[in-house]
Amino acid sequence: MNALPNHPNQPEQPAFSTKAFREKYTQQARRIVAQMSLAQKVALMGGKTNIDAMVGFEIGVSDRYNLRPYPAGGCEAFGIPEIQFCDGPRGVVCGNSTCFPVSMARGATFDVHLEERIGEAIAREVRAHGGNFFGGVCINLPYHPGWGRSQETYGEDSFHLGQMGSALVRGVQKHGVIACVKHYAFNSMEISRYKVSVECARRTEREVFLPHFEECIRAGAASVMTAYNRYQGVHCGHHHYLIRSVLKDEWGFDGFVISDFGQGIRETVAPANAGLDIEMCDTKFYGENLLRAVQAGEVSQTVIDEAALRIVRTMLALGADHSANETYPPAVIACQAHTALALEAAEKSITLLKNEHRTLPLSKHNIKKLAVIGALGDQDNMGDHGSSRVFPPYAVTPFDGIASLNICEVFYSDGSNLQNAKELAQMVDAVVFVVGYTHEDEGEFVPLDHLPADTSSTARPSRTHTGGDRTQSLSLHPSDIRLIKEVAPLNRRSIVVLIGGNMILIEEWKDDVAAILMAYYPGMEGGTALARTLFGEVNPSGKLPFALVRDAKHLPPIQWDTEEQFYEYYHGYTRLEKKGIEPALPYGFGLSYTTYRYSDAAFWSDAEAVYAACDVENCGSMDGEEVVQFYVGFDHSKTDRPHKLLRGFERLPLKAGEKKRVVIRCPIQRLCWYNDIKGSWELENMLYQAYIGPNGSDRHLLKGSFTL
Repeated sequence: MNALPNHPNQPEQPAFSTKAFREKYTQQARRIVAQMSLAQKVALMGGKTNIDAMVGFEIGVSDRYNLRPYPAGGCEAFGIPEIQFCDGPRGVVCGNSTCFPVSMARGATFDVHLEERIGEAIAREVRAHGGNFFGGVCINLPYHPGWGRSQETYGEDSFHLGQMGSALVRGVQKHGVIACVKHYAFNSMEISRYKVSVECARRTEREVFLPHFEECIRAGAASVMTAYNRYQGVHCGHHHYLIRSVLKDEWGFDGFVISDFGQGIRETVAPANAGLDIEMCDTKFYGENLLRAVQAGEVSQTVIDEAALRIVRTMLALGADHSANETYPPAVIACQAHTALALEAAEKSITLLKNEHRTLPLSKHNIKKLAVIGALGDQDNMGDHGSSRVFPPYAVTPFDGIASLNICEVFYSDGSNLQNAKELAQMVDAVVFVVGYTHEDEGEFVPLDHLPADTSSTARPSRTHTGGDRTQSLSLHPSDIRLIKEVAPLNRRSIVVLIGGNMILIEEWKDDVAAILMAYYPGMEGGTALARTLFGEVNPSGKLPFALVRDAKHLPPIQWDTEEQFYEYYHGYTRLEKKGIEPALPYGFGLSYTTYRYSDAAFWSDAEAVYAACDVENCGSMDGEEVVQFYVGFDHSKTDRPHKLLRGFERLPLKAGEKKRVVIRCPIQRLCWYNDIKGSWELENMLYQAYIGPNGSDRHLLKGSFTL
């Protein structure tokens, strides 16, 4: 039991998405590689964009980062096309593409079918830009929610990460685009990303930090990008164990491995021998240096042949895919269908955290005047401004979204003048505070002196950088807290909308407001989605993809500026449960404008899987969608294991008054633990607890058991 199984409900995959299809081209690729010169093979292994020309995220004088696809490899003499790299993950970084909500928001939808559709839309736009490679399947696990780039991933749970990432892989590769999974591995610190060595036990590695990568490989991902950081002292781009032993040999990965840009590798010999197939996006250590290393006997010809085979095979299969001859005109980019999909994703992600006295939805008949208060209320705040930044043709701010409904008179204050904000709050029927974070506070770390002079950054003069980790606090800015505490009590319909890439602590002010919504970074149609949710045109259905703590001291200890960081076995909801700490809100939590009743739970197993089933009834008067969650408990284990783990979920649409029975399947192998002494996965024969319900709190779950 050394490999994780496929997703139990994984659909039939199109041609290029399958390893079996790609491997049909192995012999043809071997024949081509056998005819190539050493120089031609080495040329396949390098990027063609001069990294030294970059200033921060600018190229040359006028081109921004990845304005057009970045080329790599290719061999015209043998008809092997170049790789054309487009970054992500909230859309295509090139040109003016559709900006979807960040991955953390999409994680809150728990909707694998939606994520697959988003992958398809992204792939169409990649093709329309002239690309064939999407470097945007980001599935790193945020060990600590302060990680600045955690907005680029789906949440804190490995199983959930694997399901969402696999869906994106399948969607992207339906349209002749290579899906690249990143950053392999242990990349969840930003400020220290170039220097930190992550340390953890082998069991922690296998059970917590690697399963979601393996899941995406088994879903058919054709490329993997290594991380900047070191793992157990070795740079991930040089890591023989991670790349060759685990990824290629154990998991049977058939595609090619690329480095992250710039400092992704630091020399020639070690990464080549480890199995790093392509240096991106420039060629500094490969190219002539790699040729000399082969001639000197430091890198074998076999290593080069293997890398060339992987690249050629992948590109041959890509060219033979059914979608290769399809055309994707520029009109596909940010088309109406894609922006509608961005709106759907934003609507399904918004998470209702509090709704006292049924303040929401706001009545279209009773609300005549509404105030939007807060500096973020009239900003197109779509996430960090690093390499994942997407430039859509337009963006809807919260104020614009509410005003466009034409339901009531809408006023705006940035909140900087407290007296003005107080007066405004007292004269309107409802107040919507829009507070939280921007690219200044979290995201990819970019020193300000690396940004071009005409950058749109509004960084404060005291700052030395934009982005980075949240090293000081997971709370709102003190000015936002003061704004809420002094103004919100003046209006009984005070609603807080939180903007940010991961958890924001709420304990200090939550009792001062009637309702709280988490909007994450909701993309180009975020303002529209928020407005429709506030006024009940959309029933909120997002669920927190992390457990929200009461106090930051309940999180794992971490040093953000460090050369070494130890990752414990427990983090997130598993750590809270193990230590008996009650969260502010549990993993998977999210309220609705309707109520759902769970009943008649049943749990059973067969030779291949375990099952959870229950009836879910919409008891309210409003249609809605509920995310049903299946957890398995390990309290009777003879080894140290979590109290329970998420092992299945399903998004269930229910009309008002409707009842449905849901059955969720989990392969038995998902219940194994990794024996690091034997180096293998083991299944315990014991009584397992089983839980099914609306979120991760034991109090809210129907309980049962099964024996294996």
